[in-house]
Amino acid sequence: MLLDIDEKALIQVLGVISQFSTRIVSGIFLMHLFVFFVLWLWWRQHLRVLVQTLRDFTSKLNHQSRLDAWCHPTEQIDAFLADVKDVMAGPKDSEDRKQLQLRLKLFDEKRRYLSAVGFETSYNICRTMIEAYPLFGILGTLLAMAVGLASRQAGDGTGNVTMIVSRLGEAIWCTVVGLVATLVLMFINSIIEPRFQKLQENRTAIRDAVQHVKRELSTSGGSA
Repeated sequence: MLLDIDEKALIQVLGVISQFSTRIVSGIFLMHLFVFFVLWLWWRQHLRVLVQTLRDFTSKLNHQSRLDAWCHPTEQIDAFLADVKDVMAGPKDSEDRKQLQLRLKLFDEKRRYLSAVGFETSYNICRTMIEAYPLFGILGTLLAMAVGLASRQAGDGTGNVTMIVSRLGEAIWCTVVGLVATLVLMFINSIIEPRFQKLQENRTAIRDAVQHVKRELSTSGGSA
């Protein structure tokens, strides 16, 4: 008797979930859009930090690049890195090298260009979960069929068919919403993914440039 009560309760709960499956998927989709928006703001913040850090690092150079205010931050980062490479390719006793050596310790202590694990992990999760929306639709359809088949409202099976038909309408809309959400999120991801990848490339380039400056300055200091 207890098993029958539990089974009926489970069917009732699954029926409610099946009934609201479209609303659940729609809510998850809206939350996904919000997370992408937060990641976009997070990406802009990372770019501003990198630009400001490199501007501080190269502020005392005699030939620091001067770009327009409307210039994209990634272009500013590339210009600052080019300034550092030009200095390291120049004479070893230049004043600019001395300025880099003075500012290198402060720059390296901040290490703000390395703090992106949380951002990259969050974006990877959001990008991967786009593939889950078609599965949500399939799950809603299977759940509707399972609830109809498991119901025991009529002994001749008429109730089962009625239950399946009544649930399939909601399940079809759940599938439609899941597919539409996938298309929208794939389009958004196609826009922001190159920018996020460029951020990672910039961070790698900055890390390599700092290591190169350290190695060159330590070598020149030791040979002196």
